[in-house]
Amino acid sequence: MSDIEPSSLFPLIGAIQFDLLFVVNSLILVVLLFLSALISGSEVAFFSLEPKDIEELKSEKSKRNDLVLDLLSKPKELLATILITNNFVNVGIVVLSGFMTEDLFRQAFWVAHPTLAFFAQVVGITFVILLIGEVIPKVFATKNGLALARFMGYPLRVTSKVPPFSWLMYGLVYGTEIINKKAKKRELKLSTDDLEQALALTKEEDSDEEEHKILEGIVKFGNTDVKQIMCSRVDTIAIDEDSDYNEVLETILESGFSRIPVYRESFDNVIGILYVKDLLAHLSEEVSFVWQSLIRTPFFVPENKKIDDLLKDFQNRKMHMAVVVDEYGGTNGIVTLEDVLEEIVGEITDEFDDDDLVYSKINDTTYIFEGKTPLLDMYKVLNIDGREFEDVKGDSDSIAGFMIEQAGKILRKNERLHFNGLTFVVEASDKRRVKMVKVIRQPEKTQEENR
Repeated sequence: MSDIEPSSLFPLIGAIQFDLLFVVNSLILVVLLFLSALISGSEVAFFSLEPKDIEELKSEKSKRNDLVLDLLSKPKELLATILITNNFVNVGIVVLSGFMTEDLFRQAFWVAHPTLAFFAQVVGITFVILLIGEVIPKVFATKNGLALARFMGYPLRVTSKVPPFSWLMYGLVYGTEIINKKAKKRELKLSTDDLEQALALTKEEDSDEEEHKILEGIVKFGNTDVKQIMCSRVDTIAIDEDSDYNEVLETILESGFSRIPVYRESFDNVIGILYVKDLLAHLSEEVSFVWQSLIRTPFFVPENKKIDDLLKDFQNRKMHMAVVVDEYGGTNGIVTLEDVLEEIVGEITDEFDDDDLVYSKINDTTYIFEGKTPLLDMYKVLNIDGREFEDVKGDSDSIAGFMIEQAGKILRKNERLHFNGLTFVVEASDKRRVKMVKVIRQPEKTQEENR
């Protein structure tokens, strides 16, 4: 057996050392990728917890739950800890993988393929970090946020206390606060259309329909005029100043209202509002009782006033009713605080409300409305947006007014009007107004043909 030359052992020893070093570095790289995934997932886990998750943490007393709540109480420090730690780990991954790639290509064909080596170092490493260290853990965290938050509570608390992470964390948090104080505050201006688009994007199939309707009401709140929600003068119950006390009591009992306008000679001259509660101490008075002394000063508002401004006026004046007047000073109707709130939360009914008088549903495509029904109420019943109607309705606010506006005349019985996929059929009318209207939804194919 011939002796082996010592010089021939050097390549073999070098190969063994390279293989051992590559295996060790690979294990370290796997550990760093695992840590990066945990830290990236914890960011989503902590900051995507829903109110019900927070309540669960509070109700179930444990050290892990208390730790999660404590970390959430300082969101800036928590986020800074997560970002700094994640960046440290990712930098370690880049440096180590770059070193491993360089050695691997040097052993294989580094000189012959420098472009391939560069591609592997930059593109390949970036892809691995994004996939394993960002995308996959964040998708997992969105479905298992509470469990991951509990698991990562202790590691993040320890990391936030250990230098240099703690130094960098405090420097980042307080440095950001200083910048925010010195930076000029910029006002974010959003249009109603922007808010509506944002609301549409956030609507999910499993979202609460009632909550979504309330949000839609808030978005459209500032663009609604008083005349769109008021009770018109023909539907308003009012008391003549010359009425005797018995007539006043009879009107109150029949109407069921707690506040009633009082007029002199005609409804265009409203002189005050009678509060029923003011009469409670005088129920036993004679017919000659001077109830006019209890009338309170009315609050007048123009018909084109926005209801968000009206709500502020109601709050400041501590009033619940206003008299709506037109540009000539004539009375158009009344508006109450309840009317304003219904634009946000939907219909508010009490024992005196009669919902059957609002509309009748014949089938899934056919409805019967009174001609005086406000367009806004029709939108709600038909569950339509109503923008097309608002763009062309002019000064009209009721279904009958809209039909007259579009037709240019008072429509007679059985006359029709087609608009935006709906057919309006006059069911009853006279020389002065349209009384009843049938609204029919057209099939989708017919709507497309009309367009």
